[in-house]
Parts: sequence; structure tokens; C-alpha cells
Amino acid sequence: MRSHPALSIPLLVFALGFASSAYAVEDPQIAYGKRLVEKNCARCHAVGPGGESAHPDAPPFRLLHRRYPIEDLQEALAEGISTGHPDMPEFVASPDQISAIISYIQSLGR
Repeated sequence: MRSHPALSIPLLVFALGFASSAYAVEDPQIAYGKRLVEKNCARCHAVGPGGESAHPDAPPFRLLHRRYPIEDLQEALAEGISTGHPDMPEFVASPDQISAIISYIQSLGR
């Protein structure tokens, strides 16, 4: 039994997409960033690749790049983000945490 070449292309595309999303989750830096935002930010923000934020003034993390360059978050995270939405708690991150959070947010756009 021979497979038809046209049937192989969608299977290949699916396999490559699955492999790249699996890689993003398996990257230790990205996984650490995901854990950090789930623990500290998910109460208000949608922190995954889909869904709506629980707080109406909290943008989904997957859309942050539309507001400003993600790299600009480094300084804000180091100094303590205390503004964003009016009742956002202050959050100060260490350099390792900042790097992981930025890596995770960037992975949402892949």
C-alpha cells in the first residue's frame, strides 16, 4: 500500500508544529517563565496562548508585543511593575526570573 504524496504534506506540517510547540514547553527557561507568570500573573492576565484575561484592564500576555517591545519589560520587572491596571500588585523579579518571563512571553508568539 503506497501513501499519496498530497496526504504526507499535512501530516508533516502537523508533526513539525507539534514538535515546535513541544520544544517551547520543554525549554527549561520558557518552562520556568511559564510557572512564574502562572503563579504571579494569571489571577488577572490570560498568560497562555489563548483565552481572555479575568481582569478587564489586564492585557493577555500573548498580545503584549502589540503595546510595546517585550524587551522593554526587563527594566519594568527589575524595578517593580506597580502600574498596569489600577489594582495590579507590585511585582519585582530577579534577573533570572526576568529572563525566564521574557522568554516565555516571546514563546507565545511562535
